[in-house]
Amino acid sequence: MKDIRYRKVWDLDTLFPGGSESHQLSKHIEYLVGMVSEFKSKADCFHTPQDVGDSIKVAELIEYISTITTQLSEANSFTTCLLAENPKDQKASTLQGQIESVRASFDSVVQKTQSTLVNTERNLWKALLDTDVLCNYEFKLNEWRKKGQLQLTDNEEKLVTDLMVDGYHAWRSLYNALMGNIIVRVPINGKISELSMGQAMNLRSHPDVEVRKESHKALEDVWMQKEELVAKVLNHIAGFRLQVNKHKGIGNVLKEPLLDNHMQEETLNAMWRAVSKYKEPFIGYLNKKAEILGEPRLNSYNFWAPITEDKQQMNYNEAIDFVIEHLGRFGPEMEKFSRQAFEKGWVESEDRPNKSAIPFCAGFPLSGQSRVFMTYGGTIKDVLTIAHELGHAFHNDAMKSVEGINKQYPLSIAETASTFSEMVMLDAAIEKTNSNKERLLLLDEKLKRSVMNFMNIHSRFLFEKNFYEERKEGIVSSSRLNELMREAINEGYKGSIDTIPIRSWVWTPHYYITKSPFYNFPYTFGYLFALSIYEKAKGEGKKFETKYLALLRDSGSMTVEDLVMKHLREDITSEAFWEKGLKMCIEDAEEFIHLSECKELS
Repeated sequence: MKDIRYRKVWDLDTLFPGGSESHQLSKHIEYLVGMVSEFKSKADCFHTPQDVGDSIKVAELIEYISTITTQLSEANSFTTCLLAENPKDQKASTLQGQIESVRASFDSVVQKTQSTLVNTERNLWKALLDTDVLCNYEFKLNEWRKKGQLQLTDNEEKLVTDLMVDGYHAWRSLYNALMGNIIVRVPINGKISELSMGQAMNLRSHPDVEVRKESHKALEDVWMQKEELVAKVLNHIAGFRLQVNKHKGIGNVLKEPLLDNHMQEETLNAMWRAVSKYKEPFIGYLNKKAEILGEPRLNSYNFWAPITEDKQQMNYNEAIDFVIEHLGRFGPEMEKFSRQAFEKGWVESEDRPNKSAIPFCAGFPLSGQSRVFMTYGGTIKDVLTIAHELGHAFHNDAMKSVEGINKQYPLSIAETASTFSEMVMLDAAIEKTNSNKERLLLLDEKLKRSVMNFMNIHSRFLFEKNFYEERKEGIVSSSRLNELMREAINEGYKGSIDTIPIRSWVWTPHYYITKSPFYNFPYTFGYLFALSIYEKAKGEGKKFETKYLALLRDSGSMTVEDLVMKHLREDITSEAFWEKGLKMCIEDAEEFIHLSECKELS
């Protein structure tokens, strides 16, 4: 009898029954419209605080913001899930547009509230933050004050926000629809297979080099066909953002991303300096992998290739048991949560055509649930993807007890819990195996993540930074975008890979996320931060889980510098902090090279 303990298709009906035809979802959006209108009326009557007693009015507005943010997240996450499982769901696309419109109206009122607070006299501001109703929100309110100082006039901000719906955010929606409808034709075993983008990209880890090569070629052909159109999308997203920044007097395109990530530029620069200093061992790993695969230099389409003849396939039920077992070694709460996610149908993993290619975790803060989306292909990489997204979901679950606006944590920390989950499972698997062949394979998977964060993400950051500088002078052509990507990859990888994917700007979704510019450096931050946390956890065992949960719950209410100092007693503006995590990864690279040179892999 076939083992079907864990379903592969998620359950969305427990959130809003009926999918895009859900009557409850329609009523929810109507309720949101009313809530935003009510909030606007309150905000219109709100004036710059004149005495400490106005703290009650500020707290009331905070409650509105917290409630509406939660309700918006619930609705937006649901339509995101609908469009991921079926990018052609036109009703879901329409509903998402309605939600974006509501969000635009809401953002406009929030910005007005923030700009009103900016004018509060300095001593009174401090007194307001000392009141019982506002003291828990001191960090967030100070962040609002900083953002308010960057805003335009109320009327200008409202105009910009309104224009975003059918301009800025519409370009992102067009991009998502374009990527979701792509069919990739890949020759496999003499037959042409019509695959979704996700299925075609999963072939990057196929054991047959010819399949990897053909899927790479098929994908490159698709990107080449789409590059002119996608270049327009990217240019218009960047152009809109730059124009708004220009009117706000923001010359540094990193200013707002750093503020959104609760991070100082000093911290970011220290991290990249440390990463740049320690790339040689990872070049050694890539060269050794190329040698194992019989290449003078590693081809990009072989980066995800398995390095042994063992295909290392794992059926879905085995994979879930593997995930629960290894995450359970870290702590009981993570094990309990992971089991619940699979048993309650929170994970969508079925390998089928016409799905989105991008794994993600969607949080539903109103329901206290999450949903994980991916396409399971049977490899260790897919198992790690599940663990990664479950880490996001665990973070969401940890935040359920946090009050109001403090629930909202930055992207830099969002990637910490997910990476931590991968590390826990990878190391546990490495420690468990008695097979050198399996150990080498697991080390390879671990090092792929190091390379992705220290080389690939670095190249993405360099590309985006250089692109924005050139975009200030006008439209950047698709051919120039290819050149910029080539330059960035060469610098990021220090010339250690062949068949450079110069069109990776076409399929990398992070460049098109209009809510989050520079969605790249938070990955590297989260990766190295997670390594530091994991080192602490290994020293303390399961009892560290309590401290870990405390750290996650603090993630929305302080800067990353203060968060790390409080929970790890480390200064992250220093290169020395980042070097510790890098050296841990270097040990993996050295072990990989040593093990691969053994005459026999049992």
